[in-house]
Parts: sequence; C-alpha cells; structure tokens
Amino acid sequence: MTTFLSIHSLTKFYGSQPLFKNISFTISQGDRIGLIGPNGAGKSTLLKILMDLEYPDEGHITKKQQLKVAYASQFPEFPSIPLEDLLVSEIKEKRSEEEDLILRTRAKKLLGKAQFNDFYTLANLLSGGWKKRFDIVRALMQEPDLLLLDEPTNHLDLDGILWLEEFLSKEKLSYLVVSHDRTFLNSIANKIIELNYLYPQGVFVSEGDLNLYQDRKEAYIEGEEARKKGLSSQLRKEVDWLRRSPKARTTKSEARVQKAYQLMDELADVKNRTKVKKVDIEFSASERETRKLLVAKNLSKSYEGKTLFEQADVTLSPGTRLGIVGSNGTGKTTLLKMLAGMIEPDLGTIKKALDLQIVYFDQHRDEVDGDLSLKEALSPANEMVNYRGQFIHVNGWAKKFLFPEERLKMPVRCLSGGERARILIAKLMLKPADILFLDEPTNDLDIQTLEVIESSLNEFPGAIVLISHDRMLMDRVCNQILGLGLTKAPELFASYSQWEKAAQAFSKPSQPSIKPKEEIKPSSLKKFPKLSYKEEKELEGIEGQIAAIEKKMALLQEKVNGSLGKDAAQLYNELADLQKNHESLFERWELLELKKQAAS
Repeated sequence: MTTFLSIHSLTKFYGSQPLFKNISFTISQGDRIGLIGPNGAGKSTLLKILMDLEYPDEGHITKKQQLKVAYASQFPEFPSIPLEDLLVSEIKEKRSEEEDLILRTRAKKLLGKAQFNDFYTLANLLSGGWKKRFDIVRALMQEPDLLLLDEPTNHLDLDGILWLEEFLSKEKLSYLVVSHDRTFLNSIANKIIELNYLYPQGVFVSEGDLNLYQDRKEAYIEGEEARKKGLSSQLRKEVDWLRRSPKARTTKSEARVQKAYQLMDELADVKNRTKVKKVDIEFSASERETRKLLVAKNLSKSYEGKTLFEQADVTLSPGTRLGIVGSNGTGKTTLLKMLAGMIEPDLGTIKKALDLQIVYFDQHRDEVDGDLSLKEALSPANEMVNYRGQFIHVNGWAKKFLFPEERLKMPVRCLSGGERARILIAKLMLKPADILFLDEPTNDLDIQTLEVIESSLNEFPGAIVLISHDRMLMDRVCNQILGLGLTKAPELFASYSQWEKAAQAFSKPSQPSIKPKEEIKPSSLKKFPKLSYKEEKELEGIEGQIAAIEKKMALLQEKVNGSLGKDAAQLYNELADLQKNHESLFERWELLELKKQAAS
C-alpha cells in the first residue's frame, strides 16, 4: 500500500504549552482515518500543518512526490460568486474553452452528488449546513489523493450527515477526518488515531472503527494500571533492600541504587499519563416537585411568509427528555426559543409553572465575550463562584473543566470551540433549573466530555429539551422525539432511531405497488440442486476451520488479558483479524447449510 505521508516526531507549542509533542504516524492510500482527542489537543492545528497553513515547532513531514492534499475547514467562508463559477475559477483562472468545459462538467457532477439544485446560487448566501457541503465539493474539485475534513458534521442536519456518510463510503477516497460524532466515525472510519498525552508517544493508532478503538484503549489503560502496580511493588522492594543493607560503595550496591532511581522515574511517568482527567459536569436542579412544568398548545410560527410549523403541542414534566429534530430551516431553534420564552408564537399558548427556572444553552456561544479572559468568563464578579451554596475559588472551578491555572489569563477568543463550550456549560451549571433548553450543546466537544454530558443529563431530575446532531446522544438521552418538517404539524416519536427511519422514508419517493400477474403457489417453486461433492467437502472442512480459529481466539484473548499496555494494541489487531476470518467462514457455512436444507 502506497504511503502518502509520514509524520516524524512532530511538536507544536501554544505559548509555553505543547499542543502535541513528538508524535509520529503514517497515512497510506486507502486509509479512512478518524482523528480524535481531547479539546485543545491540536487536531485542527495538525490538519493546518499538513496543509502548510501552519508550521511545526519541531519534527518534519515527508510526503509522496506530487501528492495532492485538499482541505475542508471547520468554518468555511466564501465570496459572493455563483457556486459553479467559484469552483471552476479556483482550479484555473485563465483557461481555454475546452478546459472550461471539462472543469464545468466536473463541477456540475460534484454539485449534483452533493444534492445542490441551483448551481448559480451565490456561495456567500449558503446556510451553515450547505456551506459545509460546498466546502467539501470545493476540496474534491482539486481531485486530491488525500482529503482532510475538520468537523464536517457540525451544522449538518440528518439529511446532510447521511449524505456525507454515504458519499464517503461510496467514493474511492483516502481521508483524515476530525470528528467527535461517534455514530459517524463508526460508519466512515477504518482507522482511529487519537492525540492524547495519555500515551508515551502522544498518539494511539487503532485499525478498525471507533468501537474497536474503544475496546483497545480500555485494554491499554488496564495494562498501564497493571504495569503501575508492578512498578510500585518492585520499587517498594528495592527501597526496602536499600534501607536494610549496610552502607557500601560496592558496584552491586550502586547498581541497585541506580535501578531504584530508574524505577521512580518510570513509575512517575506512568502515573502522570494514566491520571485520566474528566470534566466534572452536573447541572443544578431546583428540586421543584410540580407535576407539569410547561404546557404548550397549538403553537404556530411563520418566517418571511413561510410556515415553519403549526399546531405544535408540548408538555414538559420532571423527567421529560424531549429531542427536537428536523432538517435545517424547519424551525428547531425557533421552537426551542419559543418554549424558553425568548420569542412569541404567532398562534397558540404556553403556560408555565409559577417561578419556573430555566437554563438556555446557545449553539452560537454568543453568551461568551471573546475579549474576556478565561478567568473573567468563569467568574465575572470576583475570585469565588457560588455552586449549590458552596463557594469555590475560580482556580478550583476552572480545574473541574480541565482548564490549567496558567491559562486563566488567556483571552476566550484564543480558546478552541470545545473549550468555549465548556465555559458556557460552567456558567450554566451555576444556575438552578427546572428545565434545560440545550441547542447543539455537544458541538466541538471531545468524546470523553460527550460521555460525561450524557451521564449528567440522564441524572438531571428536571425536564430537558435538546437539539443535537449527535445521534448517539439523542438515542441515549431522549425519551421523546418531536419531529419537524415531515408535515406542518410536528409529530411525536418514541426514539431518535424511529424518527430517522420515518425521515428517510419521507425523503424518498414511494414506490408504486405492483399487482402480481398470478399467485405463486408453493408447488411451482423450484428446488435447489444438491450440494456438489466439492461443496460437501468444503462444508465439512469449514466446521473444522471455525473450531480452530475459535481456539486461537481464546488463546490470544488470554494473552491480551495478561499483557501490558504496550503489547495490547498489537494483540488486539491480531484478534481483530481472526474475528474477521471467523465471520467470513461462518457466513459461508450458513450459506452452504441453507443450500443443503433447501435441496432436501
């Protein structure tokens, strides 16, 4: 397999703090990589370095000769130029009639694949989700060997995400995608790379999808914990020996002293890396026992003559977890703000419990002033914050959200999107609430923080109204889904999965029912021919092969369970290969067995 590029001991600092340090890995033809890691780990910066938009402080990158790399950024902006013209002009400004025809044909083909209907829409007028699509088309116009995508699912609705999943799956592309969308990563990635100080090399590479990566990471952490215990025990023995032994300057004694120091350094390194930090998120509830917090009846809203929704009914009680879903432009945020009392309905009524307390999370992070320092954003009034009646110093409060003390003076505008989201969550946690209104709270958050948010939302005793493109979050948190856009009146669904099926069926033209010319009787069905001699022998052999692979898998699993972290990843790769072979053989065995039964 052709190696596209190799990253050698790459280091990048932000001020005095390293974003990543001495990382090394390769990207090859056919790689479909999901790049993940904690907020602030330098994922977006790494993509910019690969595009020569930024430069590393140390290390270097070697690239295949004439490698073409294209990049779709996290926040694309376009000039006021028609889509097709912009695509063509960026490839070649001065071109012959023949070149122009070839480029326009390519542009039309890509725009059609991305489901654009009007190729002469001005690029700067596109909405957030369509900007994302167009930026990917813009990158693909360059016919790259390697495509780099930074948070491509942010601001995409369900249709957009499903389109992107299908597009990436079907196209013969190699790509590196920064994303925290777990369902998306499981669908499109054949390799996961995590940037994280947790690993000695600062990076963890796992073949396979996100689920397999999570299994391997868990095995690695367990291995490191076992190694830490072993080092502690070994160091304790060495220290005991040194204490009990008479002072002597023999070569043997000096060697034992040196060994003890080495063990101390090694143990300190393992402890430092395995100290897994998690954001401490817990929303404050008002402890209200009112049965109905909010009742909305027959809500309707139009915008510029277009009806967004009508006859919307919503009842919120403690324990309600309502997800609002729909394509971009169907009025999700409008309905959320309406329920929160921020805008008025055209028609309908909203009744709220007396002294209802709400918290509203804004998807645009508008509540955080970029000119403030991190310290001022977390605690505007003084050095202390009041959390549930307990006063906490701003330094301690910052640590709950994984902000080190040395970053407190940094302006908010210099922080990553995920870090700004954590500031807003920290501010909202200080407010007691009966209802949480959350508009895309997970945009830019790393996977570990997503999992903490999930847990916190599930434990919150009040009501939650949630808009999110994170399908896994919606399925795990919401017990009701209000779907917009299928009909004028929003429809209620039991789960996100149920809504997704309905939305896909709605967006596809229904197939006409065809009446069969005549009824097919069982007697008219042909019997399958018997298995050939070769197939009979194959069936007998497969059963033995399956048994042998299962034995190998069991032995390998024992090795994995007893291995240290540095070996676990390699063993899991071997185990994954055996599992693939096992599945392939089992499918063939099932097919032959069915054929055998059908012939009898």
